[in-house]
Amino acid sequence: MNKLKGVHHVTAITSSAEKIYQFFTYILGLRLVKKTVNQDDINTYHLFFADDIGSSGTDVTFFDFQGIDKHEKGNDEISRIGLRVKDNESIEYWIKRLNHFGVIFENPINMFGRKTIFFEDFDGQEYALFSDEGLNGVPGGKPWVKGPVPNEYAIIGLGPISLRISDLNRINHVLTEFMGMSFISKEGNYNLFEMGLGGNGASVIVEESELNRSWQGYGGVHHVAFRIDDKRELDEWIQHLNIIGARHSGFVDRFYFKSLYTRLYPNILFEFATEGPGFIDDQEDYNILGETLALPPKFRGKQEQIEKLVRPINTIRSNLNIEKEYYNE
Repeated sequence: MNKLKGVHHVTAITSSAEKIYQFFTYILGLRLVKKTVNQDDINTYHLFFADDIGSSGTDVTFFDFQGIDKHEKGNDEISRIGLRVKDNESIEYWIKRLNHFGVIFENPINMFGRKTIFFEDFDGQEYALFSDEGLNGVPGGKPWVKGPVPNEYAIIGLGPISLRISDLNRINHVLTEFMGMSFISKEGNYNLFEMGLGGNGASVIVEESELNRSWQGYGGVHHVAFRIDDKRELDEWIQHLNIIGARHSGFVDRFYFKSLYTRLYPNILFEFATEGPGFIDDQEDYNILGETLALPPKFRGKQEQIEKLVRPINTIRSNLNIEKEYYNE
């Protein structure tokens, strides 16, 4: 079994593609690197927010399924999306920024030795911002050069992903024996696991809880993907899942990366995704990432039809001069 390298991406569900675009672009300062559709439901947008170049390990993606109910918080779910900044000074900047935009957040805490802020978006989707200060591990991404957040304080990728679990023994077995992670430490009801080089970009935090089973909907997470190198490793993971008797999707070509999906723990969807080829492609170069409705080759013959199915969202930013935003004491 090849070792997982870290978190690749997290995919969540939003009530509004327009609002989540505004929230991630102009408040969180992450770059929309691809505006496309759900490849299994072309009526639904799939938006990818990431670092300046769309590096794996930095992107949060969203579906906007129409008519879906609100997420019900509970057990056996991916409960919180972790993001990371380079140091504790950045956390102080983000306290001011979240205050400025009226974002709901909690006072900073220390979690596994990392200064952390919990906050929510307009749907009640839960996030955590973690400081990298004093940590080694998986390198972060590149701040969005033309975004509103100063480069020195920018979100540079995904941080620890949180799971809320009813059966700690079972998830411990899944993460360590089936997925090759290492148990690191425990704080109260929280348990830290790491993979690869470790650090914020390669961590999972498991919260043991006695809540009722969660219910998926907008304001909740759909799945989490973990990083692997290439198609060869993906084939080896397929073989591994076959050996342990786990049901899975088999090979899935998402064009921007290659994937494999499985539910090794009830109610939680895990994905294994390759590092590339990435989001800079034949449809969009670096300068206009996320500005057009981009489609994988298998859908390009239906471009006109799909454009009629999904309402237009103006995501053009290359003609804007977005100033970096600082806050006085």
